[in-house]
Amino acid sequence: MRSQTEPSDEAVDATRAAVDRAVANLLARQLPDGSWMGELESNAAITAEYLLMRRYLEVTDTAREAAAIRYLRSQQQADGSYSIAPGVDGDVSVTAEVWVAMRAAGVPADDPAVAAARRFVADHGGIHATRVFTRIWLALGGLWPWSELPVVPPEWVLVPGHRIGSIYDLASWARATTVPLAILRTLETVFPLAGPSRSELPLGAPVPPVGSLTWRSVDRLVRLYGKLPKIGLRRLALAEAERWVVRHQERDGSWAGIQPPWVYGLMALRARGHGLDYPVLRRGLEALDTFGIEDEQGFRLQACVSPVWDTALALWALLDAGLDRDHPAVRRAVDWLVDREVQGLGDWAVHVPGVAAGGWPFEFYNDQYPDTDDTAIVLCALDAAGHRRDDGTPAGAAMTRAVNWLQAMQGSDGGYAAFDRDNNRHWVERLPISDFGEVLDPPSPDVTAHVVEAFTRCGGAELARRRALAWLRASEEGAGAYFGRWGVNYVYGGAATATALAAAGERADRERLLRLGRWVRRHLHDDGGFGESVLSYHDPRHIGQGEATPSQTGWALLSLLAAIEGSQGLDGGDELEGAALAAADWLVRQQREDGSWSDRLFTGTGFPRAFYLRYEMYATVFPLMALARVVGPDKGLKGPS
Repeated sequence: MRSQTEPSDEAVDATRAAVDRAVANLLARQLPDGSWMGELESNAAITAEYLLMRRYLEVTDTAREAAAIRYLRSQQQADGSYSIAPGVDGDVSVTAEVWVAMRAAGVPADDPAVAAARRFVADHGGIHATRVFTRIWLALGGLWPWSELPVVPPEWVLVPGHRIGSIYDLASWARATTVPLAILRTLETVFPLAGPSRSELPLGAPVPPVGSLTWRSVDRLVRLYGKLPKIGLRRLALAEAERWVVRHQERDGSWAGIQPPWVYGLMALRARGHGLDYPVLRRGLEALDTFGIEDEQGFRLQACVSPVWDTALALWALLDAGLDRDHPAVRRAVDWLVDREVQGLGDWAVHVPGVAAGGWPFEFYNDQYPDTDDTAIVLCALDAAGHRRDDGTPAGAAMTRAVNWLQAMQGSDGGYAAFDRDNNRHWVERLPISDFGEVLDPPSPDVTAHVVEAFTRCGGAELARRRALAWLRASEEGAGAYFGRWGVNYVYGGAATATALAAAGERADRERLLRLGRWVRRHLHDDGGFGESVLSYHDPRHIGQGEATPSQTGWALLSLLAAIEGSQGLDGGDELEGAALAAADWLVRQQREDGSWSDRLFTGTGFPRAFYLRYEMYATVFPLMALARVVGPDKGLKGPS
């Protein structure tokens, strides 16, 4: 007799059919070189800044501008604002940047969309209420006085990297942005705009400055220093900052593979007197356009691209679904990933000297900044494809180097950050420019869990694995909740943690896994879906709450399956199995005819409380991975034989 939580024949057949359709969809989306890459959507400020940068550098293209403006119009909310993510109220900084960009591109001030955006800014504190980086964009166009913005002395780059107070105290992304910004701020660079005029700015009332009192005092002292004769020191510092920028350009022309240091780098080189024919500038401009997407909505710029991440996840999901390891798609993906291995030393080596390179980046090329999260996921995918460390293949050799590199990147507390080891000098958080996103890269449960799973699967790092496991266990918040740094939010951190603990298979984690599974079950919607809003980073009342999405329901199902597997023998398994069946049924019902799923909301995290993303691939990869584990031969919800 079948138990109440055992899936019916019809449910098993429907799930297997959904898996087959999703496999066919992913195979059809594989690119000829063996990779996968979906769109990485963010907010409208990225495209607005692209428009402004092109105006500043006098790289204008009427058709491109028109397409970008069409996209910006499509993103405007009913109240005239632009938000940091769907379902979130308008953001004054994003709206101000879009308004200025549209005016700079020649859209009249009385255009209804432009007027509505300006009105929103005026009603929400004006330009004074925007973040520092928005006012930096205005200063670059001559619309805001540089004297009212924090100083960023280029002498910062002269501090030895291993010393406290160097630019290497900043997180990788903040560091890569700050160096070119120091050039622009020091030169008080202005690229004059034809419009808007200063008189158009809705200023609003002044607001208290950002940064602690101590660091605001330091800012005043640095301003005084800037007025003194430097006997060549300032000239030396600017030259070294420029060399730093040039050295950090990647092979594809990008900087750190992300938009902020890229656009600031281009403008800084122009401010230093280089023409658009300067090879570094030319490569950077040409490469930036490859991050653009143009369709019926218009033209938009991606803040980043995610081919390594997408490829590793897609490969892993297909292998979970039973695709043969000898399938041509698997072989092409493995070869592509191996070719993307980072083999040169990057910024991470400043604090981790004497260690050989290894690992993978997020993007096509990011030799300066490989990251532990991508490296862990690639290792898991290569292991699923049948490769082993030192198995005599290029993949096996790359895995060995990656495991060695990951061990060296472990924090002193046992946890794992994404890009650096022990990036925890909190003084940088008090700087007057630190009002947007994160400026440190601390360890997180999601990254640490991925590394634990990679070490468990690949071996060769037992001491590091046990230290990471201890850190992960200690990161539990409340009953079964684990923070998600790079995905929204606790359901993402929970899925990474649950699958890692289940893979580790230690008896001591059975109760922990059961708590985690119960946390997911408590927040599951009545119809089996799961959603958690980006607002969960802003207000704890939103934790585990929100409109259901396929990617988050996939994470919830992965958590439940891992909890069921890892807590066997404890009371409570039936309730988790019922929740898992409901989540699987929701995913089957939400699948589109072409075998894919689609997220309406953003479920990726760039900076909590500031910058969010929608990974196009997430909505299909994670439901496929989860459903494949529901009906897989070694999983807990097999149904009748």
